[in-house]
Amino acid sequence: MALIPFDDRDGSIWLDGEMVPWRDAKTHSLSHGLHYASLVFEGERVYSGHVFKGSEHTARLRASAKILDFDVPVSDDALEAAKHEVIKANNIVDGYVRAFCWRGSEMMAISAQQTTAHLAIAAWEWPSYFDPETKMKGITLDISKWRRPAPESAPVHAKAAGLYMICTLSKHEAEKKGFQDALMLDYRGYVAEATGANVFFIDADGVIHTPIADCFLNGITRQTVIGMAQSMQMKVIERHIMPEELANMQECFLTGTAAEVTPVSRIGDYHFTPSDISRSLVDGYEKLVRQG
Repeated sequence: MALIPFDDRDGSIWLDGEMVPWRDAKTHSLSHGLHYASLVFEGERVYSGHVFKGSEHTARLRASAKILDFDVPVSDDALEAAKHEVIKANNIVDGYVRAFCWRGSEMMAISAQQTTAHLAIAAWEWPSYFDPETKMKGITLDISKWRRPAPESAPVHAKAAGLYMICTLSKHEAEKKGFQDALMLDYRGYVAEATGANVFFIDADGVIHTPIADCFLNGITRQTVIGMAQSMQMKVIERHIMPEELANMQECFLTGTAAEVTPVSRIGDYHFTPSDISRSLVDGYEKLVRQG
């Protein structure tokens, strides 16, 4: 399959209040966001023409910007309206929306108080990663050497571009070894998350365990799946998990906007068998996102 570069596509992108042709949606190379990673973003899914949890993503984008000491330059209502405008302009039925906000090029130094905050929204077609049966085979994860930083070391609760540098490095290394993704530990050695998704484990008693989101994003899909599991009378425990505990877990799955609910069959030398609980959550999440 030929790679289609993201700077050379048909369609339209919302940029600073205007719909512009896709190929013309550009910013200057001396942007603070490019050089100093002062950029925040959201990834959102469109199902049957509707953005899932759109207002929650908008709220998180604004919160992320505030953590990085700048503001999203439009109201929440205007941002939501712009997303729908982009979806309509690009004829998206099932797809992905990326809203992102960054500091401009007025200052090229560590300080950036006088930079302009820019906002763009793009959308493109993106069906589910896998069909249900392929999903149930489970993906494989390496264990990364890179660790999620402490809250005192980085703005860990912002969805900020700079925090993904070690995710890219982790995923590249995993793919070189034949894995599809990587599990990251945190600065204390506890299980944290995958490179772009939260992780859950299921023990022999059917109890679901997931790491406490105290140094990484408490994902919107993570929160949704916890609520869904509890509504299905499943017990969910949020706690610190040591890597060696994985030997006692029967099932494992990831959650995220892109991953949705994706079972895992292997993490390093630990093996899992996706089964009934994982399937019920895969199916339940699919039904949930298609409602309305």
